Amino acid sequence: MLEEWKSFISRGNFIDLATGMVVGASFSQIVSAFTSDLLMPILGLLVGKLDFSSYYLNLSSVEYASLAAAKEAGAPVIAYGSFINTCLDFLIVATAIFVLIKQVNRLLPKAPEPKAPRTCPYCKETVADEATKCPHCASDIAGK
Repeated sequence: MLEEWKSFISRGNFIDLATGMVVGASFSQIVSAFTSDLLMPILGLLVGKLDFSSYYLNLSSVEYASLAAAKEAGAPVIAYGSFINTCLDFLIVATAIFVLIKQVNRLLPKAPEPKAPRTCPYCKETVADEATKCPHCASDIAGK
């Protein structure tokens, strides 16, 4: 079992996956900072100086001045403003990855089109490219 594990770890795909995870986590932090520090304040200003991250639903009977005060008191709250920020983070990350993959695919060489299979002119069955006789009807198909 240890040998199988070593084989699994040393494969190139695993190393690529680990690298992708690290880069993805870093990219996610950058997008989160962009969303919370740049995008959300501008969006909040456009919709009336509102801060989405402070939106919450208080589930207790006690009133609190802010989400931070409610959390500090240990009150049950639904912080839907943070959820909105997280959803925006996801949409921005998904869009950025889509654009990146689209550009990378544009730069990579196109895969050659597969050749259409060769068919026997008599029985219309598929025949190997190198065949000189049809294996289905035994017709001579050399040069056809």
